[in-house]
Amino acid sequence: MVADRIRSMTGWHWLTLFGGIIVAWVVLFIMAVPAEMRQLNAVYGADFWTSLCTITPDAAGFARVLLMWVVMSAAMMAPTALPAFATYDDLARQAPGANFGLQVAGYFVVWIGFSVAATAVQMALFQGGLLGALGESRSNLLSAGLLAVAGIYQFSTLKEACLSKCRMPMTFFMQHWDEGAWRNGLRLGLTCLGCCWALMLLAFVGGVMNLAFMGLATLIMVFEKLPDIGRWVTRPLGAALLALAALVAVGAL
Repeated sequence: MVADRIRSMTGWHWLTLFGGIIVAWVVLFIMAVPAEMRQLNAVYGADFWTSLCTITPDAAGFARVLLMWVVMSAAMMAPTALPAFATYDDLARQAPGANFGLQVAGYFVVWIGFSVAATAVQMALFQGGLLGALGESRSNLLSAGLLAVAGIYQFSTLKEACLSKCRMPMTFFMQHWDEGAWRNGLRLGLTCLGCCWALMLLAFVGGVMNLAFMGLATLIMVFEKLPDIGRWVTRPLGAALLALAALVAVGAL
C-alpha cells in the first residue's frame, strides 16, 4: 500500500522533494572524503588535516561542519519519511487548508536543529582529541559507548513509541490534523528524531561523510519504519550493535 502511494506521487511538490533528495546525495558524493584520504589521516594524524583546514575550531569551521550535517540529514532522513509524506498528501487532497510544503518544512526544521547539536558535539569531541579531523572516532571507548547507546536505545519504549507512529502515519496525522501543517511537520520531525538520533550519531564511528555508512544507515532506517518489515529489524539490530560495542570495548582494554 505504501509502495502504491509512492508510485502515484505526481505534482510539482513531489518533483521538488525528489529533486532535493537527489541534489543532497550529489552534494554528499562531492563532499565525501575518499578512502585513500582517510588512510592518510590515519597515517599523518589530525594535525596534518587540521593544517589543511578540514575542520577548524572557529566559526568558519563550525559553519562548514553544520552545512555537512544539514545536507547529510536531508539526504538520509527524507527517504525514510516518504511514506508519511505520501500519507499527508493523500489526506491533504480531501482537507482544505492543508499545505504539503509547510508540513515538509516543519519536518526539516527539526533536523536542522539536530544538525546544530551534532555539529556542536563534533567540534567539542574534535577539540578534546576524541575525533579526528575527518569526524571519525579516535577512541575505542568512545566508539564502544556510541555503539552501546545505540544498541540499548533499540530496545527502549521511546524508540518503540516513535516507530509505531512512523509505521502508522495515517493514524498519526488524523490524531493531530487540527494542529495545522506546520505543527504536524514539527511533530513528525520530532517523532522521526526519536527514532533515528542514536543511529545518526554512529556517523562518528563509521566516519562522518562516509558514503558507505550513510547508505547503509539510510537503508536500515527506511526498513525500520516499514510496518511489515520494521519489527524484524529493530531488536536484532540492537543486539548486533551491543555485540559490536562489546568487541570494540574489549579491544580498548
